[in-house]
Amino acid sequence: MPTIDLTLGTVSYEDTGSGPAVLLLHGLVQSASVWHEVAADLAADHRVITPTLPYGSHTVPLRPDADLTPRSTALLIGEFADALGLPADTVFVENDAGRLQQLAAERPERVGRMVIAGCEAFDNYPPKAGGTLMNAAAKIPGGIRALALALTPRPLRRIPGTGFAVMTAKGVPHELTDAWLTPLRTDSAVRADLVRYLRATRPTEMLEAAAKLAEFPNPTLVVWGRQDKMMPPEHGRRLAALIPGAELLELDDCGTLIPIDQPKALAEAVRKFAAA
Repeated sequence: MPTIDLTLGTVSYEDTGSGPAVLLLHGLVQSASVWHEVAADLAADHRVITPTLPYGSHTVPLRPDADLTPRSTALLIGEFADALGLPADTVFVENDAGRLQQLAAERPERVGRMVIAGCEAFDNYPPKAGGTLMNAAAKIPGGIRALALALTPRPLRRIPGTGFAVMTAKGVPHELTDAWLTPLRTDSAVRADLVRYLRATRPTEMLEAAAKLAEFPNPTLVVWGRQDKMMPPEHGRRLAALIPGAELLELDDCGTLIPIDQPKALAEAVRKFAAA
């Protein structure tokens, strides 16, 4: 997997296919692997770039002095796109996290086309189902490692309302969860990155981004799962109403992790949106 050195540190990524560029962005305690099915589908006729962001499942820790915050991570995404020379009409797609909204609010010219797919938004930040627990764990010495260890036994991952179980209607494959949790269990520097990120979270920052998105000038698609228990479906509707000209697509049998629950439908929606 190639890597690139950026302001905060080294970021690894996958770059497959050829054609119009699509940049796929994941959420906390996940990696580029969450996009595997969507990326494979889109790579048939698109260049697909999937970075692994410093959200706790990255394998190369950031610089110890890096100013890691949600906002600096949003700007890191823009820096990543600049460093790869991605064209102005690149389709940015984000699931779960809200950093793309922050980037679009601060650098609208960098985000040529935006897909918000079941993300943090408005006052749901950190997300009530699971996000608040992670933020609380970050305030306790050893809390993040304890949380990762608690999710390590496979039977515990299927308990309704806990961990990744609350994020998906279909269930996250165990091999993905194993890989996502390993850095948090084994690498204290990776844990330190996630703790810094979580401790820097400000409850109002998504509301601040939303206020600026009312003037976002570029094409936008909002995709949401109707069964999402973490990101309220009404937030998808609010975003689509807020952003000028935004389209809305709601999917059945689908929770927060749309790339896992409905990969074919999401890939097709992105393909159609990119061609419009």
